[in-house]
Amino acid sequence: MKIKLMIGALIGGVCLAFAAKDPVLMTINGKDIHLSEFEYLYKKNNQQQVEKETLDQYVDRFVTYKQKVADAEAEGVDTLKSFLAEYNGYKEGMVKDFLEDTTVNVRLEKEAYERMKTNVDLDHIMLPLGKDAKENKEILARLDSIRTCVIKGEDWGELAKKFSIDPAVTHNAGHYGYTASGVYPYGWEMVAYTTPIGQISKPFRTDFGNHLIRVNGKRQDPGQVEVEHIMLMTRNLDDSAKAVVKARIEEIYDSVKNGADFEKMAKKYSEDKGSARHGGKLPWFGVNRMVPAFEKVSFELEDGQISEPFESQYGYHIVKKLGHKGIPSFEEALPSIKRAIAYDERSQMARNQKLEEIKKLYNYKNNDAKFRSYLIKELKKHGQYDSAFVSDVLAKSNFVIFTYAKTKVPASVLAKRVNPKAKYDIESAAGNIAAQIEPYASKEIMQYYIDNLINDNAEYRNLINEYRDGMLLFEISNKKVWDGAAKDTTGLKNYFEAHREKYNWTKPHFKGIILSAKSDSIAQAVKAMIPTLGKDTLTTTLHKTFSSNIKMERMLFAQGENELVDSVVFKGTEKTGNEKYPIAFVLEGGVIDQPEGVADVKGLVTSDYQDELEKAWLSELKKKYPAKINKNVLKLVKP
Repeated sequence: MKIKLMIGALIGGVCLAFAAKDPVLMTINGKDIHLSEFEYLYKKNNQQQVEKETLDQYVDRFVTYKQKVADAEAEGVDTLKSFLAEYNGYKEGMVKDFLEDTTVNVRLEKEAYERMKTNVDLDHIMLPLGKDAKENKEILARLDSIRTCVIKGEDWGELAKKFSIDPAVTHNAGHYGYTASGVYPYGWEMVAYTTPIGQISKPFRTDFGNHLIRVNGKRQDPGQVEVEHIMLMTRNLDDSAKAVVKARIEEIYDSVKNGADFEKMAKKYSEDKGSARHGGKLPWFGVNRMVPAFEKVSFELEDGQISEPFESQYGYHIVKKLGHKGIPSFEEALPSIKRAIAYDERSQMARNQKLEEIKKLYNYKNNDAKFRSYLIKELKKHGQYDSAFVSDVLAKSNFVIFTYAKTKVPASVLAKRVNPKAKYDIESAAGNIAAQIEPYASKEIMQYYIDNLINDNAEYRNLINEYRDGMLLFEISNKKVWDGAAKDTTGLKNYFEAHREKYNWTKPHFKGIILSAKSDSIAQAVKAMIPTLGKDTLTTTLHKTFSSNIKMERMLFAQGENELVDSVVFKGTEKTGNEKYPIAFVLEGGVIDQPEGVADVKGLVTSDYQDELEKAWLSELKKKYPAKINKNVLKLVKP
């Protein structure tokens, strides 16, 4: 009993502390509105207003706003399928902004740009990935032994040719030369750019293999070049065939040197068909984008200079340098940097950082080590890892694998995350099952955070509530006032009749139809037909008979408000000044001194009738949803 009382007291203390942090400012229709929400909207309102409202003025407007929202809720607007679809769609989009640490992306963008300024000269050895954690550990140990051999004086190139599985080792003996940022995976690049000159990295793993890197030097990035080239291929040719190709490239070079058009020669002779179509022109490229021999010549040439024939691993080339440029400004580079971040492992770093913050927030504890020991014990007891172990032991286990926010998660949840038919020894099975904890915990805790975000995060809560209430306000105002007035034809007519004096004109208006014709002969033909037609079929028959040769417009304008009305009605001429329809006359109607009915002043009447409905609605709202305001809490509002 004492323990229960103590827990109750603790919970009560937490609630009181929260209430003290964010007290209730007002209550409308039984719904508490906290100080934080009011201050958020009050400050936002002040930032948007040219003339600042006093606090009392804003309180009155805020109360009316919340009363309208209460009325929308009372009428079930918040339960409509259309409302829920839009609201839930907004929430889904908005929550994404709260699932990442935005400072991480800013840091990564700046880091990427700074690395663009530097090239790193590297040696590389790669070993394959292991099939499991145990084998990867062994491979990394082997790489560490190779590292020790290099430190003791053994030749890197010889070791690379002996052990490295990197396909490039056959022609570079593990020496990459200068490499630029953005060429290799981020984890690999991170090691390359952070290892000091003259030192060898510790063995590390990427998704492509296990690696060892030695940094030989660093230099300023030379930027990019633009070139045209002519290439004759020599891959898979013997020495005699290569000699024939070399003679041909030298003939082409002599022709270019003697004035032949480089682009025409590239189109005619180059065996790089992709660039040949464009006169041998290649896109701008930087360091490590081309094979070493081609890159070296391209960067060493002066702008406009043509190289002598040279050989690469693909064949013989002649290069003409068109231009060069340094690295772009940060603003220019940012779009491509953002794209690169979005498509590699960095795309998850901002979310992962947020996840770590969330785990701390909810006091996440992982029982990985104890769970491994427990699994080994149970596996030995069972005899082996098999489907029976998964269904009879793991799926029924209450062993707590992790805790968060006072929630204890049992091992049984992992039964559906492992392959019951996999062939593991006991130690590997324990390792693979335990490895499922982190991904499962991350997903579980992130979802818990999302589900509780509206309660735990004031910024998110205020944004969501503002959008939700704004939707409700629009829908209920449309129903009660805007659309309500427009559709209430009887109400509009009655309001007009009761307030006819408000809508007197100071000038006569023309009310009727003006017909414009493409020529005088067409106008005369129309006039001749009019007496033969009935009033009900007049416009329809004329339209069918004369089609686009005439134009009929129903109009209501005072003098000075419309050029056509001024010309035809108030000046009495049929000349319109319109090249397409130069002749016009009154088909129907005439000048009236005052409105004949509500339709003649519908816009004004509708606006005034809306005001009338709004006033009546506000009066009703005050009676239905009286506001209870805590004056002491109101004093806490910060302008």
